[in-house]
Amino acid sequence: MMPIVPPSTATYTGTDAFDNSTISRPHETRTEIMNKPLTRRIFVQQLGAAGAALAVVPSVVVAAGTAEPAGKMTLAVVGCAHSHAPGYIHMLKAHKDVQIKYVWDTDAQRAKKWADELGGTAVPDPAAVWADLQVKGAVICSQTNLHQRLVLAGAKAGKHLFVEKPLGVSAVECRQMAEAIQQAGVLFTTGYGMRTAPEHLFLKQQITEGTLGKITRIRGSTCHNGSLGHWFDGEIRWMADPKIAGCGGFGDLGTHSLDLLMWLIGDIESVTADIKVVTGRYGPCDESGEALIRFKSSVTGTLAAGWVDVANPLTLEISGTEGHAAIFEGKLYFKAGKVAGADGQKPWTKLPQALPPPLEMFIAALAGKPNLGLVTPHEAAARVSVMEAMYRSSASHRWESPA
Repeated sequence: MMPIVPPSTATYTGTDAFDNSTISRPHETRTEIMNKPLTRRIFVQQLGAAGAALAVVPSVVVAAGTAEPAGKMTLAVVGCAHSHAPGYIHMLKAHKDVQIKYVWDTDAQRAKKWADELGGTAVPDPAAVWADLQVKGAVICSQTNLHQRLVLAGAKAGKHLFVEKPLGVSAVECRQMAEAIQQAGVLFTTGYGMRTAPEHLFLKQQITEGTLGKITRIRGSTCHNGSLGHWFDGEIRWMADPKIAGCGGFGDLGTHSLDLLMWLIGDIESVTADIKVVTGRYGPCDESGEALIRFKSSVTGTLAAGWVDVANPLTLEISGTEGHAAIFEGKLYFKAGKVAGADGQKPWTKLPQALPPPLEMFIAALAGKPNLGLVTPHEAAARVSVMEAMYRSSASHRWESPA
């Protein structure tokens, strides 16, 4: 079946930009916004507010002996080195019912800057966060190679944890973190926001209901021009160092589409990938890649991601024996004989409401709201395991299975 696309397509110039007023335009869906040509600022705005989705979480139990200010939920920011940290911090600041008591970072000046912004106290050691019974949870946006010790300490202290993606630098340490989080019984989520978009929620429902028939293949793509635009110069240079970040450009962006594909289709049997350096601007750090995926359900998948794309118009495509779906330039084109009006010729607009971004879900869950959707720690660990296999495959030139 030919991919369904609109009769005419716009040309990307790679120089478009939008501000908060554009983000709030009611006629633009989140997916339309996310698929405009990107600047670094735009990308940080988008994914700093991106979310988690549909797994039931337990009710919040507040530890005995805590004493929060009236009407306030006390949290801490543990690490603010990630490019998404400013977006999360501004979201926290906007919550009148949230008090940020502490901010810790490897860079004392950066910690003080954000502590002053949030009205909290910069601390030289995250142990202060874990020891304070008043602190209910932590938002971890540190360098990825610090996640393991921070997460294990936080879980041991009984703190609920929002951890920026990816969960860690290896499958082994991510499984360890997932087990610790589960055993501690604390709430957890991470920054996977694609599940929350109306188009993706709709497609999840259609796959579940079988309107597409037997799914045969799926393709996801998440790309921007960050390497071409020197986004990772300066303070976030560590994100282009795989020893610290756990991956390069392919893993950094690919983990978003990978989560979406696994959420839609299920577990993965094996993968093969070609991941490479393109410009060499960040030394040996990879900047682009493509992977072929065998799902355990027999569906064939492909995943594209990288920092050297001047446009990324086709972000998702799903083919089935009775239907087809494609998200092109932020618009969903949907064809299914079982669904009235779904002829694939014009954008499909009968969509559910977007879910809240992940940090909003996390805060709501901490407030005791039931039946909220959060990414589970074992889901987060599984994404790292698959991505690790993709990098291993690129080096070995063989099919590899997740560890």
